[in-house]
Amino acid sequence: MAIAIDTGACIGAGQCALTAPGVFTQDDDGISELLPGREDGAGGALVREAARACPVSAISVRET
Repeated sequence: MAIAIDTGACIGAGQCALTAPGVFTQDDDGISELLPGREDGAGGALVREAARACPVSAISVRET
């Protein structure tokens, strides 16, 4: 699984970090980030749900 975050589109709503806290976090400005070592999306179903929950579609997930 490959996860991409469009940090230019992210508005810091935090839905990703709430939905998949084991994969996503937010920086000091509230912008979404992947947790170190979680770039492969450990917890697949939650990662896909986090992408769907993003109000501005800033997260994309594709299978590798």
